[in-house]
This record gives sequence, C-alpha cells and structure tokens, in this order.
Amino acid sequence: MSPPREDPRGPEIKLSGVVERILWLDEETHFTIAELSPEAGDKTIVLGNMTGLQCGETVDLVGFWERHPQHGPQLRVKSFTSRLPSSVHGIRKYLGSGLIKGIGKTYADKIVAKFGVRTFDIISNQSARLREVDGIGPGRAKSIKAAWEDQKALREVMVFLQTYGVTNALCLRIVKAYGQDAKKVLTTEPYRVCREVEGVGFKTADKIARNLGLPTAGPQRVDAGILHSLEELEGEGHSAYPEEGLLEKSTELLEVDRAIVQDRMKVLMKENAVGVLDTKGVRLLQLRPQENAERSIATSIRRLRATPSSLPAIHAEKAVAWAQERAGFGFSEAQSAAVMMALRSKVGVLTGGPGTGKTTILKALCDILVAKRVRVLLGAPTGRAAKRMQEATRVQASTIHRLLKFDPAAGGFTANAENPLSADFVIVDESSMLDTKLAAALLRAIPGTAHLLLVGDVNQLPSVGAGNVLGDLIESGAAEVTRLDTVFRQGARSGIVTVAHGILHADTTPPPLVEDPTKLDFTQDIHFVRADDPEACVRMVTRLCCEILPKALRFDPLRDIQVLAPMHKGTGGIQAFNTALQEKLRGAGARPGRITIGDKVIQTRNNYDKLVFNGDFGVVLDVQAESGDLLIDFDGTRVELERSEQGDLHLAYAVSIHKSQGSEFPAVVVPLLRQHSIMLARNLVYTAVTRGRKQVILVGDPTAYAMAVRNASDSRRITGLLPRLKDEA
Repeated sequence: MSPPREDPRGPEIKLSGVVERILWLDEETHFTIAELSPEAGDKTIVLGNMTGLQCGETVDLVGFWERHPQHGPQLRVKSFTSRLPSSVHGIRKYLGSGLIKGIGKTYADKIVAKFGVRTFDIISNQSARLREVDGIGPGRAKSIKAAWEDQKALREVMVFLQTYGVTNALCLRIVKAYGQDAKKVLTTEPYRVCREVEGVGFKTADKIARNLGLPTAGPQRVDAGILHSLEELEGEGHSAYPEEGLLEKSTELLEVDRAIVQDRMKVLMKENAVGVLDTKGVRLLQLRPQENAERSIATSIRRLRATPSSLPAIHAEKAVAWAQERAGFGFSEAQSAAVMMALRSKVGVLTGGPGTGKTTILKALCDILVAKRVRVLLGAPTGRAAKRMQEATRVQASTIHRLLKFDPAAGGFTANAENPLSADFVIVDESSMLDTKLAAALLRAIPGTAHLLLVGDVNQLPSVGAGNVLGDLIESGAAEVTRLDTVFRQGARSGIVTVAHGILHADTTPPPLVEDPTKLDFTQDIHFVRADDPEACVRMVTRLCCEILPKALRFDPLRDIQVLAPMHKGTGGIQAFNTALQEKLRGAGARPGRITIGDKVIQTRNNYDKLVFNGDFGVVLDVQAESGDLLIDFDGTRVELERSEQGDLHLAYAVSIHKSQGSEFPAVVVPLLRQHSIMLARNLVYTAVTRGRKQVILVGDPTAYAMAVRNASDSRRITGLLPRLKDEA
C-alpha cells in the first residue's frame, strides 16, 4: 500500500480570531478578503468563499497558507464557522461595525463599557436594560433588539442559502420580507418566496424545494411554475398571454406531463388566482395586478370622456391666434390643430418624432391655460423628462411618482380616486414610457372633470414595465389623436433629426463615417466611428468618453456623456463598457465592478421608501466604511441607501437603451456591433439616436446599423388593454 500523497499546498491549518475589516466582498460568489486578528499572533489576511462574514465576528477557519508576492503570507480558507465574539474587544468591534441598526461606534463603546462580556446576553434576553446606557431611550432600545433578531435571522438565511448562489443583498431582502420567520418560510414554502420577494427566481426556489424533497409534479410546484411563466412574460412586456402559449411555456419550464399543467391551470382560473379575458376566440391569461390595472385604465378613460369639462369657456381658434402672437411666429396647420384638439378633447394624444414641434405645442397650450387661470399639472415618468418639460413651458413639472405622492407608510399613492389631484388639465410627456400599473395609478387620480393630454413618440421603444399603453390608446380609438410628421426648419438642419427620421423610413445609410476620431467635425451633431470588433469598440468608446469629447466640447464625462449599449454581456456589452470606463475615469480609486465614491450609478427598481425610481441616475458621494451604506446624489436629491437596498443599484457609465428612455443627454455614444444582432431592431437604434441633444456618436460596424434599420419585425406586446379600450370606445 502506497503512502498518502502530501498536499502540495502544505499542511491544513486551523486558525481562530476576530474579523477586523472586510477588504473585499463579491456579492455574487461570496468570495471575501478580510483582515483577521488571531487569538495569538499578528494580524493576517484570510481569503475564500465565506458567506455572510461580518466585521467583528469571531471565526474558526480551516485552510492553507500561501504567499502573495506583494502582501506576504495569507490563509486560503477551505471552510469556516462563525460564533459571536466572547472578548470585550471582539464584542466592541462587532457592535461598532454598523451591523446592528441603532448601534454605531459611539454606542458600541458605551454599551460594552456598561455590560462587558455580558453584552450579547443583555441584548438577547434583557434588552430593556439597554436603557441604563446614557442616550438610549425606549425607542432606541426596542430598535436595537429588533435589529439584533434580524441579524440572527440573516445569518441563518445566509448559511442556509450559501449553496444556492444567492447573493448577500438578496438574503437581506428575504430577511426584510419575513424577519425571524425567514428560514421557516424558505424551508416550508420556498415557492412563496419567489412570488413575494423580487429577485428570487423560480429556479432558486425550485432548487431549494427539490433538495427538501417536494414532489416534482405537486400542485405547489406546478402552480408556482405557471405563475412564474406569466411573470417572465410580463418581464418581456406582455401584460396578458394566450392560454395555449402559456401552457407550452409552463410545460417546458416544469418538465412534467402537459396534462398535469393543464389541470392546474384550470384550477388557478377557477380559483381566480389568474385573470381571464376572452377575446376574438383567444383566451388571454394574466396576473391579477395586470388585470386590475387594465380594467382601471379602461374605466378611468370612460369616466373622463363621460364627465363634462371644468375648463372655463375658451374660444380655441382665438386662443391659438393669441398663442402665436405671444410666441412671435406662426404655427403650422398641424400644430394649430393639435392645440385646438387638446382644448376640446377630454382625452387626447399628441405623437410625433424629434423636430416635429411637440414642444412648441406644449408651450402654446400651457400659455393659454395659465392665462385662463386653469389648474394645470405637468408630469413625466422620469426626473430628467420632467425637468425638460418645465424648462420648455415655464410651468412647474414633476415625475409622476412625485405628482401622485407615494406614502411609504401606507404602501401606496396618496393621490387616488378618493383623493384626486387638484387639476383641470393634466399633461404627461414621454408617455411611451407609461407601463400599465403606473398609467392606472395616474388615471385613477385624475378628477373626472379634468382634461388629459398624453404626449409621446409612439415609434420609440415601449415602456420598461409591461404593457403598451400609448400604442393601445392610439389604436383603440378611445382618445383623440394628433400625429405630427413634418420636420420644421430648425429641426431639418439637425443631423440627429434627419438620421432619426431616416431610420423610421428604413434608410440604411449610416451617418457620416469616420475612421480617425481625432478628425471628427463637431460642427456636425452625428457621426459614425468605425470599430469592427468588440475589443476595438470598447477602446474607441472609452477614448471618446474620457478624452476626445471632454477635450473638444468640454463635456463632463460623468454628467454630460452617456454610453447606450444594446446588450448586457459579452466583450461589447454593458458590463464590459462599465468596467473599462470606471477604470479609466476613477483610476486608482476604482474597484472593478464594485460601486465606490465618484461612481455614476442607476437605480433599476422602484424604491418607494427612499423615493428613488427605476431609471434614476446618480453619483456616489460617500461610502460608510463600517456599514457599507451609500450616499448618492440623484439629480440634486441626496439619498442614503443601506446595503439591503443596493442590489438594485448598478454602474451607469454605460446603460441599456431601454433604461435611457425619458432621458436626454448632451452627448450619447452608441456601440453597434454584429455581435449585438439578436437585439438590433429599428426602434432600438431610433430610441438611442433620439436620446442625444448635442452630439450622437455611433461606434462599431456600419453593417450592424443597416441590420438594425432593416429589422422592423413587429415584436408586438400582447395586452388585454386594447380589447378593453375598444369596448369602452
């Protein structure tokens, strides 16, 4: 028998100590680099996959010594267990880390000075005694106790989920949803978690359930699979889907007999767990919130159309003549007709591309309404769009969320059917961005006597959220529609406007092609810089954003220049551009892929508690070293996001074209490569080009541009709103 082979890494080492600092943490893989104070010896660096490791914890590690060329000996961790610290130093470090809400470094010192090694027992079993510490009242003592229990629950969840690849941020979200019951819910009702906690997918819940031994074809799993399929379709923009198509999709996901899925689908319909709409021989199924929202939109449109107007008597022709005189130039026939349509119609739509005069019409309409002392409210889906609207009309405008006044405590909008907006006329710009749920909330809050005008470009990409509200409203005949298609002289001189309208008319000729970016003629506002492969494209985009545009036009790389890319992954994807731009702009202060001070970021999901919404751009002002909380400037509003809220925050040097909707930037840089072919479509490149106000630079392969312009494939969204609106019309 041969002797056992010696491990090339050397003997296995056991090491215990207090975690002094977290130097690096990868949320996806849980790979952690930390500084450890051993129970005996000098501080050392430990690294490995250590899920949920927290500053101040006492850990027992098993691993192997290895030598780093710069940092010397460090322990590569093979396995670890964590325990609460027992020394006064460890307890003080643990509490002072910001881990327990309500206890910072100052209070940690005070509490440990008072209770010493009994501190944890006091917090767990005699938390009322915390009031013996100077500065801690009943409210703070209660919040410390609650945070302590949540932290225990979080550790349980992190340890339980570490084999499922769930990020720490998502663990925090699960604990926030269920508190101390988090682990119990995960082990008894895993499919409930994927329905109720955003970010937990069906596949993760399914993996947990299968490991727990839940039956593959059981009702709990099949029902969850059907609802998950509907959620995935909603993520693709559909607010409803044909029954047969949903059956196929769900069967493929679940990998069980089709008849079993069909039977459970019937049960879900019978129990009203899903909405059902029969239309033209096709039965549509939808999630209940989408059904409720569509019904609400149709009802609100009918109510607005049926209720007499509260506007004072306005002679439309005379009002238009007055507005023209005030503007100092004559309106086109279409512009005059649009203003009169808005004044006469309870529900109107104004649609047209760039340079067709929408802003002129809005300004004229607002001038007339303000002169007549009409209560007019202006809103837009994003802060940037609202700001542009206000600058153009000189009437206060705000985001729709702020217009409706979301109340975090109540979990809903303050403005609603029972408490309507104080308005006689509501105008919404960038209406192509309105998804079904937001449109429903807005329409419910508009009083029946008011007018509604939706302004938008129907040729842009549809909303990020599910639905096709503007398109459905136009097609249904339930609103008066004015289409603007004439480009006016001031717009005709713009290359951006000319190219945008060329895209709509399937003109595959790219903007002026430039091989050398140093030879760009900035008297022109749109260019195409050749870069045939992804690596060259990334280098060229980085050079344009960080050197050429800032130098030639004095643009701020963070606030004035935006990269808009079609895809997320790959060498020519959003992640690659963000990494390259962050490294170039932040230099030594950058941690690749990690958000830190000075980084440009975007919020990707509505955070109603902090009033930060999907698509809001910001810049990181500060990072709390102990707690990891971020202070961010979102267009002039400072917001502090806790670690549990940062899963929805991403780098934004480059963002998707979808995420740019409703925003305009002084300069946009758009990479277009053949590798993007799966995403390239006419409305995608049209939306990207129309986001640029002063400069648009397309970078890549001209054949990719032609591919996009030729691809007018109708990726039409399936909704239940159109038939409902047609019924109302």
